[in-house]
Amino acid sequence: MAQDPALLIQMLLLLLAIGGVAGVLAGLLGVGGGIVLVPAFFYAFQALGYDGPQLMQVCLATSLATIIVTSLRSVASHNKKGAVDWGILRTWAPGIVVGAFIGVLVAANLRSVTLQIVFGSLALVIGAYMGFGKAHWRLGQTMPAGLPRLIVSPCVGFLSVLMGIGGGSFGVPLMTLFNVPIHRAVATAAGFGVTIAVPAVIGFLFMEIDPATRPPFTVGAVNMVAFGLIIAMTLLTAPLGVKLAHAMDPKPLKRVFAVFLTLVALNMLRKAAGL
Repeated sequence: MAQDPALLIQMLLLLLAIGGVAGVLAGLLGVGGGIVLVPAFFYAFQALGYDGPQLMQVCLATSLATIIVTSLRSVASHNKKGAVDWGILRTWAPGIVVGAFIGVLVAANLRSVTLQIVFGSLALVIGAYMGFGKAHWRLGQTMPAGLPRLIVSPCVGFLSVLMGIGGGSFGVPLMTLFNVPIHRAVATAAGFGVTIAVPAVIGFLFMEIDPATRPPFTVGAVNMVAFGLIIAMTLLTAPLGVKLAHAMDPKPLKRVFAVFLTLVALNMLRKAAGL
């Protein structure tokens, strides 16, 4: 359908603002952009009138596409400092990839409102962990291997795809709970992000979205305009977030972000309930 130039300009400005904020938060708090991008895309596209039954799939796919670039950049940066645990990454990657592919198949067949409920519910859990989790909590002294790894690794990929997020939100808590030092957990989780996002985006590129309700310049379920603008803005603003993180204590900020994330999750659930 023909696109209203004024609507396209509004879309561009909204996406530029979203990318800028996501970049700062990623640098400041170490959170993956996806946890911010998915609800931001959802509200932006909805406000612009692209509120179809597959809107959440577009938001998830586009968020995951940006994660490919940001995670690769992050892994390269952390690897220069020797922080990536390649042993964990190699042994966990196959299961995560399998889970990611299953996640795409499931997401493609769910209604947008169901994915809103999934996102909102899991975001509440992540927000609670960010707000109340303690650094000394442990479930074990080494990362799970054998059958436990066979079960848990696909779950990481599967749940991450259903939320449109990279490896940080599930990977970092998982590794720290099994005694991986936080800096190694953050660095290795960036690798998780790549193994989640690459197979997921390949799958989403083949998904058919109704032309009547998809945002302009969408290939499969990936919106190329949003992808390009978010990458450009996060590359510009993430270093600013990193500088801010070194200038202040990020712990109280994480609690503030946990409250923000909880409110976003509750609002997503409210919309899903039609209230």
